[in-house]
Amino acid sequence: MLTSVPSTAHPAQLDVAADLLALLTDTTTEPRADVQLEALTLAVAADLPVLLWGEPGIGKSAAMNQLAAALDLPLTTVIASVHEPSDFAGLPVVGDDPAVQGVPMAPPDWAVRLARAGRGLLFLDELSTAPPAVQAALLRLVLERRVGALRLPAGVRIVAAANPRASAADGWELSPPLANRFVHLQWTHDHDVVVRGLAGTWPRAALPQLDPRRLTEAVTFARRAVCGLLTARPALVHRLPSSETRRGGPWPSPRTWEMTLRLTAFATAAGACRDVLSLLVRGTVGDGPGLELLASMDRMDLPDPEDLLADPGAADLPERGDLRQAVLDAVVQAVRTRPERARWDAAWAVLVRAWETGAPDLVVVPATTLAALRREDWDVPAAIERLAGVVSVDRRADRAAARVAAAAEAGR
Repeated sequence: MLTSVPSTAHPAQLDVAADLLALLTDTTTEPRADVQLEALTLAVAADLPVLLWGEPGIGKSAAMNQLAAALDLPLTTVIASVHEPSDFAGLPVVGDDPAVQGVPMAPPDWAVRLARAGRGLLFLDELSTAPPAVQAALLRLVLERRVGALRLPAGVRIVAAANPRASAADGWELSPPLANRFVHLQWTHDHDVVVRGLAGTWPRAALPQLDPRRLTEAVTFARRAVCGLLTARPALVHRLPSSETRRGGPWPSPRTWEMTLRLTAFATAAGACRDVLSLLVRGTVGDGPGLELLASMDRMDLPDPEDLLADPGAADLPERGDLRQAVLDAVVQAVRTRPERARWDAAWAVLVRAWETGAPDLVVVPATTLAALRREDWDVPAAIERLAGVVSVDRRADRAAARVAAAAEAGR
């Protein structure tokens, strides 16, 4: 025979369940190097809207909760796809005399709460499931921080999340105007972070420590880097991708270059590593332009080849192989541009210096090219003998010069 369970037993069991749930959610945090998290916090500190791209269940929403808690910001989550355009553009409220007072656009309650708090983290989730009309209404919110007639205070930061269209529920491609307003970060899971987090310890997000002594230097460096690249590559100032999918991601425009300049200054002032800076610049202007910017940054502080030719004995060459190769090629090119006996001899002294302080194989190509620049009345300098074990330049110099002359004659 079945017996009925007293109704008083149910609340007691629910209390036990609540205790178990509390234990499961009782986690702690620890400082841990995380390139993704550092890039996110830098962009948040720079007051730029961030869009996290990742597959469903990857932990984007959980990262927002951790970020808000670590930064002590109230979190407001808005699911873009379940709202109407008027929820972001504002709802018209008719007053006593619309002809005199006009019809103000009233903001939704979540925007009013953020304004009253004066600070907070606005999380726009499921952005890729928002239809085009809603995306259009979000333009002003993301760029100008306006919701209807209300301007969100400066203490509010905006972070959004989206799934790729293939894995989004009724997904849409992001419109180019909206995509061009975000710093796009690819959010992936780290196996060790997930395992340690499930064990009760998650990485801790923290705002970057900006060095007040480096602020002016950081701004100067960022402006030199961005303006130097765009001066040499004017086609990169604005390049709208041809495919719809790529238009929904990062691409270069005057707006995103301004964002890149700001992020570069913040990363420099914070002493961020190259991986973090790479995520930020590629997530703002795209992979191609971003990698070009990073490469040009590497070459900004390279020694002037004319300085090296003037004093080869004091040449301070970069340690990194690719940068050292670039310096040696620049020295040879400088001699090619203005071929003089003294400059040719000085270039050999620079190559000897490179051979003595780095990988010998980096000297082979510049030495061979430099040998081809020899004039008939130029004696082979004694410094070349130091390179005999790397490349037999003294024996091949005449043959290289003859080949160059023959090729030039054949091309006429």
